[in-house]
Amino acid sequence: MSNALKNVKVAPNSATLEEARHRVFDFFKTACRSLPTVMHIYNLDDVTSISELRSTVASEIRKNSHVTNPKVIDMLLFKAFEELKNVVDMAKQRHHIIGQYVVGKQGLVQDRATKDQGISPFLKNFYNSNYS
Repeated sequence: MSNALKNVKVAPNSATLEEARHRVFDFFKTACRSLPTVMHIYNLDDVTSISELRSTVASEIRKNSHVTNPKVIDMLLFKAFEELKNVVDMAKQRHHIIGQYVVGKQGLVQDRATKDQGISPFLKNFYNSNYS
């Protein structure tokens, strides 16, 4: 299953910011090419689509768009390749993928709000004080 990532290696270091930028685009292309495999491995067809996962990958990359040091970008790329390799090699379980890349942090808040409807005010205050 990990045939898509066998020949992908992280280059030693980027000399310039432009080179690091191109390597980020290459990583994005590699990640997008592996998304159908990820969808199949983790059976995510009922939960999300490839385009939503592609948007999630793009947003994860954009979180670090303020970084301008090529060495830091290389380190982030190394971590990203490791994460992608772990996902493709099935080192994570389905609920890890759904929790990290499908539902995300906003989904946890939405789930908690729908569960609180039948709870007493005392318990609502208790839960809010412990989770906020």
